Amino acid sequence: MSDRLPRRLAQLYVGLVLYGVSMGLQLRATLGLDPWDAFHQGVAGHIPLSFGTVTIVVGAAVLLLWIPLRERPGLGTVSNVLVIGPTVDATLWLVPEPDALAVRIPLLVFAIVLCGAATGLYISARFGPGPRDGLMTGLHRRTGWSIRLVRTGIELAVLATGFALGGSVGAGTVLFALAIGPLSQFFLRVFAIPAPAGRGSGTVARGGSESGPELQVRDLI
Repeated sequence: MSDRLPRRLAQLYVGLVLYGVSMGLQLRATLGLDPWDAFHQGVAGHIPLSFGTVTIVVGAAVLLLWIPLRERPGLGTVSNVLVIGPTVDATLWLVPEPDALAVRIPLLVFAIVLCGAATGLYISARFGPGPRDGLMTGLHRRTGWSIRLVRTGIELAVLATGFALGGSVGAGTVLFALAIGPLSQFFLRVFAIPAPAGRGSGTVARGGSESGPELQVRDLI
């Protein structure tokens, strides 16, 4: 395991940084956000906090919901909360908002593909799920409902709340929903790190989850 640790750490943090960049680029495309980011944007529009800071606060709040669900965070879980938010804010500061639709559409497509690659990177590192994925798997275990049902219910509620608060919902929302699963599954295979001998590939290291990376991408997204 120790000989793979540097690669796993690199994949974790490169993946989280790229995930934050992809979120910032999708925001700059202004063609619609995924449900959680629509919620973050809606909340940020009503309080004096940046989008990235709202992302951190919401991630921390979701982690509190893990307590009654008896989910255990890993290094990747905590890093997810701390790394993505500042990266989003840095991306928004560096990248101006384009006016031309001919620029915004390719930017949206690139952002979604980048998000898929980032997801494959950080989940393959096997340091535990992000706060939102852990919430979904925890609810699945506690309620017995299917992961797809839990995911759909949470994301519909988050999307409706975000839309009501003024979050951006549009063609990008639909494209993200259709593309992110296949993209993440593809990049998960590309960046897969072989599990150590004697342990099943379905174990998420230090994440307190019995669902392996492939299950997380296939069933959660």
